[in-house]
Amino acid sequence: MILTLGFSPCPNDTFIFDAMVHGRIDTEGLEFDYFLTDVEELNKKALSADVDITKISYHAFAYVAQNYLILDAGSALGNRNGPLLISKNRIGISELPGLRIAIPGKYTTANLLFSIAWPEAATKNEYLFSDIEDALLKDEVDAGLIIHETRFTYYRRGLHKLADMGEYWETLTGLPVPLGAIVIKRSIPDDIALKVNRVVRRSLEHAYKDSFASYDFVSGNAREMDSTIMNNHIKLFVNEYTLNLGKKGREAIIELFRIAGEKGVIPSLPDRIFLTTL
Repeated sequence: MILTLGFSPCPNDTFIFDAMVHGRIDTEGLEFDYFLTDVEELNKKALSADVDITKISYHAFAYVAQNYLILDAGSALGNRNGPLLISKNRIGISELPGLRIAIPGKYTTANLLFSIAWPEAATKNEYLFSDIEDALLKDEVDAGLIIHETRFTYYRRGLHKLADMGEYWETLTGLPVPLGAIVIKRSIPDDIALKVNRVVRRSLEHAYKDSFASYDFVSGNAREMDSTIMNNHIKLFVNEYTLNLGKKGREAIIELFRIAGEKGVIPSLPDRIFLTTL
């Protein structure tokens, strides 16, 4: 059986999926027709349910939950690893509602977390995540939300951190911050979906055992080629919750949707959002 699979070129995703898309593990008879693209493009593709299995932002899931379920394996959650709000000039947090904010996409979790923290900040401009630093330096915007590799390098360009959205979330809830999910179409039979979940986890376990095997795939797709940054990226976004969401990971996801729903920034979700039950 061939399934379509979408994920981002970021090191955490290529690290996770390398073994399963390159035949390094037992895929239980499944084959994957895969492609790589920016997470906001993945979010938009999911809106039309074009892909069988895909990485998406947890924010985007609220808009596609009628068509997809969240896998236990592959998610990006964690502590102290949320999007950063940065600026070119020193800015007071109280000024944010009246400023121009660059976001890495409407459906990104970065935008959702910012909307929870500063719902009154309405002037937002969408950019490809890798273009936000340039937009700040050109004074096209006053502040910007950065994700992926740019959170490790922004200071090199003289930019300043205003807030860490992960720290904000953890202070608010005491829970890890949910960033990205791996989801599968509800129309795919549960026995096949469970195979996919096992294969994703097996692929990650293989990457942990032999990280050198994935190096070419990771480095060949990374925007930032410095090996230290690539490794730091993987360490930050690939962790215990990536192997299995577990009770605490699910609690964080449910709490994100609860708070966002109460603030009216996402639609209501179906009763079932996870592939499996605990």
